[in-house]
Amino acid sequence: MPRYLVQRVFDDMDDDELTELAARSKRIGKEQFPQITWEHSHVVTDGDGNTISFCVYDAPDPQAIYEHATELGRHQVSNVFEIGGDISPSDFPS
Repeated sequence: MPRYLVQRVFDDMDDDELTELAARSKRIGKEQFPQITWEHSHVVTDGDGNTISFCVYDAPDPQAIYEHATELGRHQVSNVFEIGGDISPSDFPS
Protein backbone atom coordinates (compact mmCIF):
# COMPACT_ATOMS: atom_id res chain seq x y z
CA MET A 1 0.00 0.00 0.00
CA PRO A 2 1.31 3.50 -0.73
CA ARG A 3 2.65 5.62 2.12
CA TYR A 4 2.11 9.36 2.37
CA LEU A 5 3.64 12.28 4.26
CA VAL A 6 0.83 14.63 5.27
CA GLN A 7 1.53 18.22 6.33
CA ARG A 8 -1.21 19.69 8.55
CA VAL A 9 -1.66 23.15 10.07
CA PHE A 10 -3.85 23.12 13.16
CA ASP A 11 -6.33 25.71 14.35
CA ASP A 12 -5.31 27.56 17.51
CA MET A 13 -5.53 25.11 20.43
CA ASP A 14 -3.65 24.26 23.60
CA ASP A 15 -1.72 21.05 24.29
CA ASP A 16 -4.69 19.31 25.93
CA GLU A 17 -6.94 20.09 22.96
CA LEU A 18 -4.26 18.84 20.56
CA THR A 19 -3.97 15.60 22.54
CA GLU A 20 -7.75 15.16 22.42
CA LEU A 21 -7.76 15.84 18.67
CA ALA A 22 -5.03 13.24 18.09
CA ALA A 23 -7.03 10.65 20.03
CA ARG A 24 -10.13 11.55 18.01
CA SER A 25 -8.10 11.22 14.80
CA LYS A 26 -7.07 7.71 15.80
CA ARG A 27 -10.64 6.78 16.71
CA ILE A 28 -12.09 8.18 13.46
CA GLY A 29 -9.44 6.32 11.49
CA LYS A 30 -10.22 3.03 13.18
CA GLU A 31 -14.01 3.37 12.97
CA GLN A 32 -14.55 5.14 9.64
CA PHE A 33 -11.36 4.73 7.63
CA PRO A 34 -9.99 1.24 8.35
CA GLN A 35 -8.16 1.33 5.01
CA ILE A 36 -5.68 3.91 6.36
CA THR A 37 -3.04 3.47 9.06
CA TRP A 38 -1.42 6.30 10.99
CA GLU A 39 2.26 5.34 11.48
CA HIS A 40 3.64 8.35 13.35
CA SER A 41 3.82 12.14 13.39
CA HIS A 42 6.32 14.90 14.07
CA VAL A 43 4.73 18.00 15.63
CA VAL A 44 6.45 21.39 15.35
CA THR A 45 5.68 25.04 16.00
CA ASP A 46 6.64 27.50 13.27
CA GLY A 47 7.98 31.03 13.80
CA ASP A 48 4.44 32.43 13.93
CA GLY A 49 3.38 30.01 16.68
CA ASN A 50 1.32 27.74 14.41
CA THR A 51 1.22 24.04 15.28
CA ILE A 52 2.16 21.94 12.25
CA SER A 53 2.39 18.18 11.99
CA PHE A 54 4.09 15.93 9.49
CA CYS A 55 2.26 12.59 9.62
CA VAL A 56 3.06 9.32 7.88
CA TYR A 57 0.07 7.27 6.74
CA ASP A 58 -0.47 4.06 4.80
CA ALA A 59 -3.46 4.74 2.58
CA PRO A 60 -4.87 3.50 -0.73
CA ASP A 61 -4.82 7.05 -2.14
CA PRO A 62 -4.62 10.72 -1.07
CA GLN A 63 -8.42 11.04 -1.24
CA ALA A 64 -8.80 8.77 1.81
CA ILE A 65 -6.44 11.05 3.74
CA TYR A 66 -8.39 14.17 2.76
CA GLU A 67 -11.70 12.53 3.71
CA HIS A 68 -10.29 11.60 7.13
CA ALA A 69 -9.03 15.17 7.60
CA THR A 70 -12.43 16.62 6.70
CA GLU A 71 -14.14 14.37 9.23
CA LEU A 72 -11.60 15.33 11.92
CA GLY A 73 -11.78 19.10 11.41
CA ARG A 74 -9.85 21.80 13.31
CA HIS A 75 -6.95 21.76 10.84
CA GLN A 76 -6.04 22.15 7.19
CA VAL A 77 -4.03 19.72 5.10
CA SER A 78 -1.32 21.78 3.40
CA ASN A 79 0.36 19.01 1.41
CA VAL A 80 0.19 15.28 0.77
CA PHE A 81 3.30 13.66 -0.67
CA GLU A 82 3.60 10.01 -1.70
CA ILE A 83 6.70 8.57 -0.02
CA GLY A 84 9.09 7.07 -2.53
CA GLY A 85 11.35 5.45 0.07
CA ASP A 86 13.17 5.91 3.34
CA ILE A 87 16.87 6.42 4.03
CA SER A 88 18.92 6.93 7.18
CA PRO A 89 22.57 7.60 7.97
CA SER A 90 23.13 3.87 8.52
CA ASP A 91 22.39 3.32 4.81
CA PHE A 92 25.68 5.04 3.89
CA PRO A 93 29.24 4.04 4.75
CA SER A 94 31.35 6.37 6.89
